[in-house]
Amino acid sequence: MSQLARLGLEFIPLVVFFVTNALSDLVTATAVFVGVTAVSLVLYRLWYGTVPVVLLIGAVFVGVFGGLTVALGDEIFIKIRPTVVNVFLAALLFGGLATGRLFLKVALRTSLSLDDEGWRLLTWRFAFFFLFLAGMNELVWRLFDNDVWVAYKVWGVMPLSLVFTAFQMPLFNRHRLPDQAGETA
Repeated sequence: MSQLARLGLEFIPLVVFFVTNALSDLVTATAVFVGVTAVSLVLYRLWYGTVPVVLLIGAVFVGVFGGLTVALGDEIFIKIRPTVVNVFLAALLFGGLATGRLFLKVALRTSLSLDDEGWRLLTWRFAFFFLFLAGMNELVWRLFDNDVWVAYKVWGVMPLSLVFTAFQMPLFNRHRLPDQAGETA
């Protein structure tokens, strides 16, 4: 399957969440989001034979916080989920840097090949970006209504992430290992 199909499996649960919220309410949308996320994981596993760790971690958080939202009828849990996930990821990356472990390298080594300095710099940048996303989530859910928050979650975070990643291209090019830069060994 293509990279586009992989992205679709990751993005479809969010689109379904957005549409269900528009047609119903946030608690119902969350219940559907949890179910579609589970189906997406199963399909990912069936088609690719594995599920990326980052996708699995995200799904666990969706299940836990979505489950709390539905079970308690309290939308606060689904609203704070992105904050908790992003703070968790930032803490994991900062903790790895402090202990000499490059967790981002482990997670992305099959799709990106950088020297260790590149991985260190990229890890710092992603850790701070995750903190930025956590702060943005807190601002949006606290200052705006549910529809705006859901729209931001679905249509804002992905473009922000793509722009952030695009701005990393000079780092990728500067620290790419020779075999990925088109050079021969």
